[in-house]
Amino acid sequence: MTVTLADVAARARVSPATVSRVLNGNYPVATATRERVLRAVDELDYVLNGPASSLAAATSDLVGILVNDIADPFFGIMAGAAQTEIGGPGDGSGRAGGEKLAVVCNTGGSPERELTYLTLLQRQRAAAVVLTGGAVEDPEHQAAVAAKLTRLADAGTRVVLCGRPPLPDGSAVVAALAFDNQGGGRRLTEHLLSLGHRRIGYVAGPLERTTTRHRLEGHREAMRSAGLAGDVDRLTVHGPYDRRSGYDATLELLRREPEVTAVVAANDTVALGACAAVRDRGLGIPGDVSVAGFDDLPFSVDAVPALTTVRLPLSEAGARAGRLAMGKENPPPGGIATIAAELMVRGSTAPPRER
Repeated sequence: MTVTLADVAARARVSPATVSRVLNGNYPVATATRERVLRAVDELDYVLNGPASSLAAATSDLVGILVNDIADPFFGIMAGAAQTEIGGPGDGSGRAGGEKLAVVCNTGGSPERELTYLTLLQRQRAAAVVLTGGAVEDPEHQAAVAAKLTRLADAGTRVVLCGRPPLPDGSAVVAALAFDNQGGGRRLTEHLLSLGHRRIGYVAGPLERTTTRHRLEGHREAMRSAGLAGDVDRLTVHGPYDRRSGYDATLELLRREPEVTAVVAANDTVALGACAAVRDRGLGIPGDVSVAGFDDLPFSVDAVPALTTVRLPLSEAGARAGRLAMGKENPPPGGIATIAAELMVRGSTAPPRER
C-alpha cells in the first residue's frame, strides 16, 4: 500500500501543508516540527512525489554511486569507471537515449550520511545504486543498510556492491563484487617473510571497516604460519586511510620496536606517510626499513623507490559495477564475485640488513 502525504502528516501530528513545506523547503518551519516530519517520512518510507502506486514503482534516470571520499583515488577510480558505463557514449546530439545520470554521493565515511543518501535516492526512485568500498562493521548499521537496500530493490532499483563484501542476505543486491583483501594481505606479508624480515610493523586502517579487518587478517595468517604471531598486536597501529596516519603510526611503531625492518601499510596513501616517517628518522628505504602498500594507486610506481604493493583492478571493477547497474552484463553465479588481488614487487622492499 502506498504511503501518502496525509499518512506522514498524521504520524508527525501536523497538517499536510506543513509536511509539504518541510519537503519542498519553500517556507520556514520550526526545527522541532521539521525533525518530527522527517522522522515520520523515514519511518513510513514515504516516497516524495509518489502518491500513485504506479509512479512510486517507476524508476527515474538517476543512478547513485556512494563513495567514502571522492578525493581518495581508490574511490575516484571506481566511481569514474562506473560513471562512464552508466552515462553511456551518447550519439553526439545532446539528446538522452538509454543513458542515465550518475550522481556521486560522498559520505565522508559517515554511516549516518550513507543512510541519508540511500533515503534520498529512494525518494528520487533511482534506477540503480552502486555502493563502493568497505562496509562499517556495526550490526545496527548493517541492518539499517540492508533494510534500505531491500526497500530500494522492491521499488525496482538495481543495487550493486563494488569492493564491498556481500550482505548476509543478498536478496536485495543484483551483484556483490568483493576484492580479495585477505588473500592480498597474506601474500604481501609472505613476500616480506620470504626476504627474511621477522620484525614487521603493520599500519592498519580504521577498526570498524571490513577492508581493515580482511587485510589485517591476511597479515596475521602469514605471521602465524611463520610462527611470529606473538608480536602482531603490539606491532599493529590503527588509524585513518590517509598520509598523516601512516606518518604518525610508523613513528609509533619505531618507538615500540626500534629494530623493525619492514612496515606494511593499509593502503598506498598510508604507505607514503610511512616512507616519510622512516626518512625523517634518518633511515633508508629499503636498506634500513622496507615499506609496502596496498591498492596499486597510480602514484605508487612513481614513488622513490617505487612502492611494492597489492594491485586491485579498481577501474575494471568500477566499470563492471556500472554495467551491472545498467543491466548491460549478467550477474555472476549466485550474485557474488571475488576479484583477485595481485602482488606487485618493486624497489621499496628488499632483504633486511643489520642496523
